[in-house]
Formats: sequence, C-alpha cells, structure tokens
Amino acid sequence: MEAVFGLMVVVLLGVSHGIETYCDGRKDGTQCYGALGGTLVLQLMDDATEINSFNWIKNQSNLLRWRSSNSVIILPDNRFFFTPSNGTLRMNNLRRNDGGEYTLSISNENGEISPQRTLHLFIQAPVSSVLLDSECLSEGEMRVSCSSEGGDSPQYNWTLDGRTLTDAELLSGNTETDIITLKQHISGHLVCSVRNNVSHVSSSKRLCTCGFIFINCILSDGTQISTCVFEANNTRCIEPTTSIAIDSSLIICSLKAAVVIILVIGITIFFAWKKKKSKIAEGSADPRTMDHPENSVLMVQM
Repeated sequence: MEAVFGLMVVVLLGVSHGIETYCDGRKDGTQCYGALGGTLVLQLMDDATEINSFNWIKNQSNLLRWRSSNSVIILPDNRFFFTPSNGTLRMNNLRRNDGGEYTLSISNENGEISPQRTLHLFIQAPVSSVLLDSECLSEGEMRVSCSSEGGDSPQYNWTLDGRTLTDAELLSGNTETDIITLKQHISGHLVCSVRNNVSHVSSSKRLCTCGFIFINCILSDGTQISTCVFEANNTRCIEPTTSIAIDSSLIICSLKAAVVIILVIGITIFFAWKKKKSKIAEGSADPRTMDHPENSVLMVQM
C-alpha cells in the first residue's frame, strides 16, 4: 500500500500549475469549477478507508477505483492523485475536456450499491489582467471602459470611493457591464472588478471631472499634494527648487568654462605682448642701418 502511494507521489510531483480551487463534492448534483491549467482539490468523501469500494466514472470510463484491499487504480490519466485518508482527489493541469459530469458509485461489504452521486465540473480560463480607460464626452460626461484579458464568462462590478455607483451618478450602463458613462462633475476613486468562478482581478483609477487631472506629489518641504487640479494651469506639483538647482548647475558649468577661456586668452595675449616687447628692446640696442648710405655721407659733409 505505502509503496503504491510512494510511486504515485514521485510521478506526480511538479505536475500542478496555475490556480488551485477547492470543491466539496459530497452532495449529489454539486457544481465545481476548475481553472484552466490549474488544480482542483475535490472532496469526494470523508475517509475512503471506511468504505469497502467505490468507482468514480466519467463517460462510461472508470477513472478511479477503490477496493477494500486498499489498492488504488487511477485510469487513464496520471494527472490525478487520490488520498484515501481524507477522501480528496487532486486533478492537476486541468484541461477543457476535463469538464463534464462525473458519477460516484459506492458499495458496502455486501455488494449493495448506495445511490449514485453526480458532480458537474466546469473548466474556466482565469482573468489575467484588467485595464481601465476613460474619455471625456462633449457635454462633460465621462465614458469609462474596463477591459479584461482572458477569462471565461467575466462578471463586472464598479465602485466609487468604496461604494456601489448610484443612478444619480450613472448616465448610462450599470455596475455589471464593462462600459459605463458617468454624469458631469463625478470624481473619486473608481474601481472595476472582474471575476469568474476561478479568479478575481481588479483595477483602480483616481477619477477627476473633465478638464481636471489628478496630481500626487511631495514637495521639498514635505508637503504632500494629492488632489484634482485644472489641467490648463497646473503648477501645483512643479518644484521651483528643482528647476533652480538645475539652472544653478548649468550656470556654474558655464562660469567655469568662461574662466578657462578667459585664462587661455589672457595667457596668449601676455606671451604675445612679452614677445613683442622683447623684439622692440632688441631693435633699440642695435645701430640702425640706413637704406641709403650716400645720404648719410652728404649730411656729414654739410
């Protein structure tokens, strides 16, 4: 018995993926939901060791057989794992074709069969993400859409500041559709929740009246601003100190560059002036050579 279960655990480790759901199938006609690619933990009975034998059947195929000899046979899929001590069946890596009607047939030591129990299993793809998008209409109303990715049979629910939207706030649509239109001057924390029987995802947005935007920042003095402001002349979250710091750094860099340029020009002028002065000094120390030596002779004679 222990060897059989040990082998089954080795084979099935790491098979389970995705979302895990639970269903109590101990009552006849139970409806269970499993996530596509996920795991379903199904409670078939309290304790199988107290039952002589049972068969778990789908479409005339015996998927699970229990006998008083404590032998477990799972056919035809090793994705299933049964624990006799607590009567639970794990169905791993659920597929679309796992959905359908299952029948549990229990018999006692005398071979008498108890009334059969049926179970309906539905496989759904879970909702993976939700995106909120809003646009202003011509009269100041706001249309908001809630788009979900994946998910079978999604159900929508809208709340504003933690409460359900009222007819006084809704121009069209209702809180169970994916698109709503809000009346003028409606603002607040809007949340769209999308769920089905195996998943639940939500997305939120801070909604402001048309023409206004939501700002959320902390100023240098520690003041936190979190409010709706008129978009056209918004200056609330613009930090003057930040721009001044940037301008100061630019000015410092410019001044440094100007000092370097001035030094280079000054050094160049100094050396040019020194060179010129040196040439003048050399010229005054040497006797001047006349271009017309004969003129100098006539001047001496005169």
